[in-house]
Amino acid sequence: MTSDTEPRPIVIIGAGPAGMAAALSLHTVGHRPILLERYREARPAGNILNLWPPPIKALRAMGVDTQDLGAPCHTTFRGVRGNVRADVKIPDDVVAAYGGGFIGLLRPELYRRMLGAMPDGVLRTNQEVTRIDDQGDAVRVELGDGTSIDAAVVVGADGIDSMVRKQLWGASERREHRLHIIGGYTFADVPGVERNEVVLSHDREVQGTYSSIRDNGRDGIQWWVLEAWDPAKEPPTDLKAHALTLAGRFPGPLAGLVESTEPGNFQRWPIRDRKPLKQWSKRRITLAGDAAHATSPYAAYGAGMSIGDGYTLAQCLTGVDLADTPSVAAALDHYDERRIAHTTSQVQQAYVLGKVFHHAPTVLRPVRDWVLDHTPMLQKQVGEKSPAEIVAQLEEMGDGLAHSSRGAG
Repeated sequence: MTSDTEPRPIVIIGAGPAGMAAALSLHTVGHRPILLERYREARPAGNILNLWPPPIKALRAMGVDTQDLGAPCHTTFRGVRGNVRADVKIPDDVVAAYGGGFIGLLRPELYRRMLGAMPDGVLRTNQEVTRIDDQGDAVRVELGDGTSIDAAVVVGADGIDSMVRKQLWGASERREHRLHIIGGYTFADVPGVERNEVVLSHDREVQGTYSSIRDNGRDGIQWWVLEAWDPAKEPPTDLKAHALTLAGRFPGPLAGLVESTEPGNFQRWPIRDRKPLKQWSKRRITLAGDAAHATSPYAAYGAGMSIGDGYTLAQCLTGVDLADTPSVAAALDHYDERRIAHTTSQVQQAYVLGKVFHHAPTVLRPVRDWVLDHTPMLQKQVGEKSPAEIVAQLEEMGDGLAHSSRGAG
């Protein structure tokens, strides 16, 4: 239990990208975060990852080393013949400022960088939270070992099956996208690879994609194939063989990349989310990351939005007296206002793209593909809208994180 003589901390539950970003950002602005992780270490769920410029800006502001974090990439959506359907043109000044329009990396490297910036004593592992109780002037966080912490604020960054979300807003069903991904990475030199590119291709049923990555100074390629999949079916028993079958539908190096991938570097995951909430925060408790906005990889922005949550939360709580309940509640309401519309838009767009590319009726797929191949629809929706939203996010983020000596609870 927290001593009456020391400031009440902000307790963050879950040490994924959202939780780590919240802890680092809140420390930067002068608050005292405690980051609770139920496992013995903060560990990534998966390997392949991409980041847009807004999370790079946020990481820099919270003290994370982003130098050579990943490979800078340019992104195009293509048809199965290699024709470009959409060219995601990030402004040159943004590319120059943030080391690329799209950064390809491996998820463990992001964790290493964020944990490397974490102040001593902030992260506490093997800490299972069993209950939280908002008592008005504080939130009691009860732990599995029988101890408790009295927190000024609690942030539920505890994933798609968030206990905090369920306690605040009740149970909600997972929304199955009826899709799955098989992905992996390789450092082999595969002929035909376009370096520093994200080549995102579709045939009538399958997405096949690869992009450059950089990991600990090594240049490689990450790849993934995505298809409709009934969640009631058993997963493929041989991921490599199944991925090769799908990759073989596309011209170019995709099948070679799958073939060169080491056995331990494959991953499969079903795609699901939960319908977006209209409110995240209630009094002294709020949400971040997948607990608030689990999203399909079609957004290519799940980890990036999670990092943005932590950054924005710290901005909203900068200078706030954590002993003042109305001020805390107002700050968390402002956090909701700044994040919910943006993240909801990304979640819903990702859901719709999955439907368009993988669940269109068979008879309509030729019509869909003719429209994508011969009209600017996808260019306007993805090639132009996405860069505009990235620029708007960078502007909305402001000048960074300012340290404040206020905020003691």
